[in-house]
Amino acid sequence: MSSHHLVAVDWGTSSLRGALLDADGRVREEQSHPRGILSVKPGGFTEVFETLFGDWMRPLGTRCLISGMAGSKQGWVEAPYCPCPAGLSEVRAKVLEIEPGRISIVPGLNDSHDGVPDVMRGEEVQIFGAMALTGLRDGLFVLPGTHNKWARVKNGMVTGFRTFMTGELYSLLSQHSILARTLDTSAPLDEAAFLQGVTQSDNGQGLLHNAFGARTLALFDRMPTRELASYLSGILIGEELRTQSVHAAVDVVLIGSPALTQRYQLALQAAGTQARTLGAEATWAGLHAIHSTSHRKT
Repeated sequence: MSSHHLVAVDWGTSSLRGALLDADGRVREEQSHPRGILSVKPGGFTEVFETLFGDWMRPLGTRCLISGMAGSKQGWVEAPYCPCPAGLSEVRAKVLEIEPGRISIVPGLNDSHDGVPDVMRGEEVQIFGAMALTGLRDGLFVLPGTHNKWARVKNGMVTGFRTFMTGELYSLLSQHSILARTLDTSAPLDEAAFLQGVTQSDNGQGLLHNAFGARTLALFDRMPTRELASYLSGILIGEELRTQSVHAAVDVVLIGSPALTQRYQLALQAAGTQARTLGAEATWAGLHAIHSTSHRKT
């Protein structure tokens, strides 16, 4: 194995994924485990890492680059945030060595709006990967998830971003509110009901009112139970999109799981905006890009 092989790891709160990349960034092997940072006992990160990735790391000269919550206060080692605007060089300069020459952690990004800080960990790597895969150096990069990110990129730099708790709010409303009594979250996406929710979110009445409609539509048999979860999802995502300023001339890239990017793509299309989508490959491409930046400097 070449010394230029890279073990790329995305270590999140509830799970982790890893990929073995060759010198050109091609994925040779992949693995995933339900071993997020919350499952690791204090002081146990080295043991977990060696158990899962020890075989990949054995050849002399192999490097590992880790992104995500492993760099948080609750993670392996806290990696201080890199302030926006930030590009590959700025992020690489703040990469934190855990085991010098062997294992490193990528810092997250921080931004501020009206004096209130905003942060991301892991999504910055996906954004750099998306830029590498698409060739874009300007645009709007949207990362749906539990805490959705909307990031602006100019000349290869993340100039700023905003976080929306849309995914977490959907989970709370659909599982722990009065709406949970009538919602079937296992039902497949109903595009018509979803887009109805997106449209309803723009009625000027606000999220707190519109969300209650997911109950009253069921109460008066105006919408089948199997469609209500899609409707609520549309309400929440529509509210999120309502706060954005998306112009037709701006390139929009969605990065995430197909189940989520499909919904955002539908909502954006309804607003007259086209978007391209990427998945897990953006993470590996981003870690490879940061690793390659390091090699160009050394």
